[in-house]
Amino acid sequence: MLVVDFGAQYAQLIARRIRELGFYSELVPHHFSAAQLLEKQPAAIIFSGGPASVYQTGAPTVSADILNSALPIFGICYGFQLIAQGLAGEVAKTGTSEYGATEIEVVPTSALFKNLPSTYQVWMSHGDAVAQAPAGFTVTASTAATKVAAFEDLNRKIAGVQFHPEVVHSEHGMNVLRNFLVDIAGLSPNWSSDQVLEDAVAQVRNQVGNGRAIVGLSGGVDSAVAAAIVQRAIGDQLTAVFVDHGLLRTGEREQVEQDFVSATGIKLVVVDAREKFLTQLAGVTDPEQKRKIIGTQFIRVFEAAAAQLQANSPEPIEYLVQGTLYPDVVESGGGASAATIKSHHNVGGLPEDLQFKLVEPLNTLFKDEVRAIGRLLQLPEKIVSRHPFPGPGLAIRIVGAVDESRLEILRAADLIAREELTAANLDAQVWQFPVVLLAEVRSVGVQGDGRTYGHPIVLRPVSSEDAMTADWSRLPYEVIAKISSRITNEVPSVNRVVLDITSKPPGTIEWE
Repeated sequence: MLVVDFGAQYAQLIARRIRELGFYSELVPHHFSAAQLLEKQPAAIIFSGGPASVYQTGAPTVSADILNSALPIFGICYGFQLIAQGLAGEVAKTGTSEYGATEIEVVPTSALFKNLPSTYQVWMSHGDAVAQAPAGFTVTASTAATKVAAFEDLNRKIAGVQFHPEVVHSEHGMNVLRNFLVDIAGLSPNWSSDQVLEDAVAQVRNQVGNGRAIVGLSGGVDSAVAAAIVQRAIGDQLTAVFVDHGLLRTGEREQVEQDFVSATGIKLVVVDAREKFLTQLAGVTDPEQKRKIIGTQFIRVFEAAAAQLQANSPEPIEYLVQGTLYPDVVESGGGASAATIKSHHNVGGLPEDLQFKLVEPLNTLFKDEVRAIGRLLQLPEKIVSRHPFPGPGLAIRIVGAVDESRLEILRAADLIAREELTAANLDAQVWQFPVVLLAEVRSVGVQGDGRTYGHPIVLRPVSSEDAMTADWSRLPYEVIAKISSRITNEVPSVNRVVLDITSKPPGTIEWE
């Protein structure tokens, strides 16, 4: 299944939803030619939304060769309008826009809305609209402002909707996508975690053969699952390196040393580089400088570990395993419609001159799929369900210079927040929960019978599906209150706890 990205905010989400329904999907840029699209031999094609107007000069278009290819096609928002325009329908700026929740009236006997209520809420985001459906198409939905909100041509296996079925705000959105894939396109689900794992192991065996590989473990789910897949494929030919840079949270080194090794039997080399990192970070307050120092030191430490392993290995180590995910590939220009959003260099930004061949068993998977594979591999749940954690670690959750005393304060506060979130059974409701120490800020407080002048701690729980956008998590007040009470009572030098209620955008998830 190909999802053609026309610059949509939700393009990755469309691909994820298709996979959740049991169909493999890939995201491709709109500038792919018809020949490039057809070369991939897709079972069906989905056109995403996008910010352009189809009738404007220079707007992204779709080739007539695709529309006339006999492939099943589904259009969403801008993609819906492209189908109409490309097949001699009419798209116009009606003067009435629809944004947000909108009531839609559908034809329940149509293939696209089979067995759905005749009216329900969907999520709209458009200023243009289809004024007239192409010949041969049946209009199957409308709103008060949009007379053609969906259409279908069952003979050509082409359909589309003006709204966004992929977002959670659209009721019955998954049913609409499933109805297209199964009832209109005539496809059957064939994508499962078991098959993904089996294929990934086979691909690694085929790529590495009798060679040797090295992997840098961070303690996170991506590197852990990548390592476990490769270890299952090639066994003792893989060696894992874990660099303790002193910027980890409480218990994370032990999770890797004990739980992960016990679950996988992997060969692990632990490098204690805490003193080296903290020495280099002494007195540094600029967040970008922190990141550069940590990245550079990680490279040097990892290079030294790799060189020592090479020296002691009877055979050369040719392969480097990385936990690159599909969104990393897309954002690095491998699938997005725009130019590179950002470059992703896993394992601390390892340079090309390391001369390793890359093994990336997760580069077609989303985060939720990686977690599912991790559970199939029977990795410890603490690792599989671990919230995303930045590579520079706690250094960028200390606003100010980093030293061991400040790290101890932050580790204690962070552990309390994690413990209480787990105790309230809320881990799955939060994408990420940064706990931030404002190390250069002090405020007056009263603790016991005396005046204090302590640091504030910021709680930053956020909810998201892909980290590209996020909102602050509405945790129960009693949970926030308990976290606050425990931190101010149990963590020295902290007398104030505040809650960050900023969405992304405008704020980022991390403070630095």
